[in-house]
Amino acid sequence: MNASLQLLLEHRSFRDYTEQAVSDGDLDAIIEAAHRAPSSINGQQVSLVVVRNPATRTRISEIAGNQPWIVKAPVFICVVIDFAKTGTAMERAGETQIIHESLEGFAVGALDSGIVLATLMAAARALGLGIVPIGGIRNDPQAMIDLLELPPMTFPIVGCCIGHIASTPPLKPRLPGNTFRHDEKWQGVPDAATIAAYDAELMAYWQSLGRTDGLPWVENTASRYKRVYFPKTKPVAASQGFLVDK
Repeated sequence: MNASLQLLLEHRSFRDYTEQAVSDGDLDAIIEAAHRAPSSINGQQVSLVVVRNPATRTRISEIAGNQPWIVKAPVFICVVIDFAKTGTAMERAGETQIIHESLEGFAVGALDSGIVLATLMAAARALGLGIVPIGGIRNDPQAMIDLLELPPMTFPIVGCCIGHIASTPPLKPRLPGNTFRHDEKWQGVPDAATIAAYDAELMAYWQSLGRTDGLPWVENTASRYKRVYFPKTKPVAASQGFLVDK
């Protein structure tokens, strides 16, 4: 099988890292790969803040809900929606930027940030490094903004740990492929039997890891999606200029 495809098929989140540093050469290559990722209208409305300082990573871990792998991994990269950058183009064109005040603008920023994140992860894995994406920074985005000194019209949307792998977890099960792939038109939601079988498979996965806190898909999803689990996202985004009213 093609090596690149095999790498993607073996995606997993690594949370156990050695103390070995990520070399400057590897880090530069990873970031350059992400820099080449596509963006809507070539706006390039994404920036990265690369954090290697241990004290800063410790603070990020606290902000994200005390995730220890942020402290242990030698590199943390914060992916930032950056319409401050595109604002400079608007000024040079003699125009006023309004896209950041729309739902479309925040959607574009989040989508392009996701593409950058995926590229970062693939590039790091191609170099034999481990990764884990971190959405928990949105637990307190204002603290991230203050810590990284982010200006208005930017938002820290997601992060990623990168480091040398200390141990490799098994692949986490997914719902069957026919719940993901819909040919020609949408084919409907998974039926009860499919969900029950997946819940059982997922619980067996948690048990294989010795994780007593692991939940089946139904319970885990219900526990999160019955509320807005990062409620500071909207008010902090609004304070940064993302009004989402257009």
